[in-house]
Amino acid sequence: MSELLRGGRLTGSRKDIIEFTSSIESDVKLTKHVVNINRAHIIMLIENKILCAEEGSKILAALTGLEDRLTPRPGVEDVHMLVEEEVIKSLGMDVGGNLNLAKSRNDQVAAAIRMALREELLDIMELTVNLQKSLIEAAEKNIDAIIPGYTHLQPAQPTTFAHYLLAQSDILGRSLERLLSAYGRVNLCPMGSGALATTSFPINRERVAELLGFNGLVENSLDAVSSRDFLLEVLAALSIIAVDLSRLAEDLILWSSMEFDLIELPDEFTSTSSIMPQKKNPEILEVIRARMGLIIGDFTAASVILKGLPSTYNLDFQEATPKLWDACRIMRESLIMLSNLILSIRVKEEAIKKPYLSFLTATELANMLARNHNIPFRLAHKIVGALVKALINEGKTLHNATPEKLAEISKEILSSSSPVHVSAEELRRATDPTWFVESHSARGGPSRSEVKRMITSRRTVLNQYKSSVEALRKRIKESISILNTIAETYTSQAAQKP
Repeated sequence: MSELLRGGRLTGSRKDIIEFTSSIESDVKLTKHVVNINRAHIIMLIENKILCAEEGSKILAALTGLEDRLTPRPGVEDVHMLVEEEVIKSLGMDVGGNLNLAKSRNDQVAAAIRMALREELLDIMELTVNLQKSLIEAAEKNIDAIIPGYTHLQPAQPTTFAHYLLAQSDILGRSLERLLSAYGRVNLCPMGSGALATTSFPINRERVAELLGFNGLVENSLDAVSSRDFLLEVLAALSIIAVDLSRLAEDLILWSSMEFDLIELPDEFTSTSSIMPQKKNPEILEVIRARMGLIIGDFTAASVILKGLPSTYNLDFQEATPKLWDACRIMRESLIMLSNLILSIRVKEEAIKKPYLSFLTATELANMLARNHNIPFRLAHKIVGALVKALINEGKTLHNATPEKLAEISKEILSSSSPVHVSAEELRRATDPTWFVESHSARGGPSRSEVKRMITSRRTVLNQYKSSVEALRKRIKESISILNTIAETYTSQAAQKP
């Protein structure tokens, strides 16, 4: 416990207990925000004549640059008390003792976390946009790179690597929307709530919020100090991204294996074995896949910490906050890695020619029977399924199918009806992967024209996202700049007085 809090209700405390409950190490991240909160609060007190300008100016001078001079030390339980101790040490109790006038650590810590978190959100949103940009650039390079699409991990239908990459970009786009939405709820100011019931001093909560770049207030003072749903909301949004990035990593790991052999990962993102010289291990992707689990774990841990707490402030809160910073750090690092890796992937376009992948176009063969020969789709499905089975039993592929073989199979399926006679050209086109992809030109499909349209569309949306993030960052900078200017004005006036 800080010396400032001793000698009143409590006479003292043990060093080991102080160290056990201290959050000073994880509070380092909050230091500049705590200093700015104090500066904004003091300016508001001066403007509302709660604190005289002379004393307030001295406090502002003591706070100037303090974040760069502070060193965490044993015996201080958090950064809030450390800042207050330094100000009192510099100015004495008569002046510095008013730093905490009309506020509490409870509203201050909630505000500092929100300020640090909004910066984290802006960074993560920016990095998410960068990954989307990489995905779109890689898609543009691979519009014609046909790969097998899988369902149940079984070869299903042809698609393109570009089509796949655009899907991943769209998935990230929804998460970006979640983060932007969460940002609006994070960037609300709890200052002025005090411990839980505001204060009897005539403060101006809106002014402090304005100086700190918040969009508004967490109005109810009980809610402001006791809620950490904003923390859980961000962790939940990060957990959704973690699930999606883990699946992306898993796809790339599988597809780069010798069994799939669809893509080649860049050497610098892989490693080899200490004993098996032929190995090319996708370790970066494996680490990302694992660390996404840590983010989900952080969300779970924070939820469990917070779930049974009584209303208003409890020290349990400080155990949940590091989980948030851990998840943000992991997400930032992983997004950077993936952005660089995606651009260097090489698609092995020859892979689609593997014999067993010939059956990928079976759906289009059934479609052709329905479209060109008026066969009900369910019967067409059965005919093609029987054809596939017969070819596999004979050790052949769909490329070995002939009009005669199809007629033979169809006669067995249709029984009383006459067999279906298709031309060799119909059969060739229906079983051609390139034709399959180009013919699937419905909105959102893998055809060249649709993929090019989506790339153009996604670039426009991406620029809008980028502009939105830049605007949010700019607004904070402008508010802090105004705070600095006002604080400097008061500080210089204090310096001029004898």
